[in-house]
Amino acid sequence: QACSWLWLRSDPPALRPAVPVALLAALHLLQLGFFFRCLHALKVGWRVCWAKAEEEDEQRHMAFLSHDISMLRLFETFLENTPQLTLLLYIILQTNKAELSQGLGMGTAFLCVSWSLLDYHQSLRSFLQDKYELSLGSSVIYFLWNLFLICPRILAVALFALLWPYGVAVHFPLVWLAMFLWVSLQGTDFMESPGPEQLYRAMVAVILYFSWFNVARGRTLYRSIIYHGFILVDSTLLALAWLWGRAPSEEHSFLLPVLSAALPCYLLGLGLRVTYYKWLHPNVRVQREGRYDEVDAGGGSDGAEFRSFLEPDLVNRRMQWLAQTHFSLSQPAQQHFLNGAAAV
Repeated sequence: QACSWLWLRSDPPALRPAVPVALLAALHLLQLGFFFRCLHALKVGWRVCWAKAEEEDEQRHMAFLSHDISMLRLFETFLENTPQLTLLLYIILQTNKAELSQGLGMGTAFLCVSWSLLDYHQSLRSFLQDKYELSLGSSVIYFLWNLFLICPRILAVALFALLWPYGVAVHFPLVWLAMFLWVSLQGTDFMESPGPEQLYRAMVAVILYFSWFNVARGRTLYRSIIYHGFILVDSTLLALAWLWGRAPSEEHSFLLPVLSAALPCYLLGLGLRVTYYKWLHPNVRVQREGRYDEVDAGGGSDGAEFRSFLEPDLVNRRMQWLAQTHFSLSQPAQQHFLNGAAAV
């Protein structure tokens, strides 16, 4: 809700909903800001379906709105839903029994976490003017490798909490602090001022506790290797701590085969990720045509054209920064964009 409010305040007036500021503040205070954004996006989307004039600008406006919603949903997933999923798994393991509804809910939650990452990535690619969208096969592999990487991580944290519930209260802040420092060293420039920027970095650090999230320009290969190596070692230590401290009873004997499958599951996720970037990434098609799209591809001289409004003062700086983070620009867009006014 805080991010949604800060983003609305920093957006150009032409991109804001035609609603009094006091009402917007009240909606966010009542935890209805995200719901209001969804309703506003539906209204703009309806206009796009029926608009005859200025349809191109309406489509660009819709792209900005949908991406904000997708990113807020991603924040909600990892700040609220994923911790709740870990807690639910811990309760099931602690009581050693589960209702059918709990099992179905937990399975659905795992799928929703991975889906939120896929939805965010697809939404980000929609900002490309000549976009190379993910194919069905690419989307499936992207979804699966995130699922196979997240499941072992949540399982390791839940198992560690099973024996040392208060240990998680120490482990999480330490790992979160390491991730926060790592994000800060990469020099993010997402929000309008230093205070909100620290809030953004803090939320990204929570995401990184569970899953990979790119926050800086340049090739992500080495950063990704460092991150996955750290998470693999950390999750292995959590699992080994549970094995070392578990009671000799057979109460949780079924967890041994589950835990033994966690490492192959994580390695399978890494293998699917390599497969995705090697053969199924849209850059493969771009490279065949002699163009380069994302920085991860190796950085060709040609880049992607990004959606922008026809009026130069309608620049969503937040979206511009995210696009520059994930994609290379074909224009001299190493410029710094103020949110609401383009300036060199």
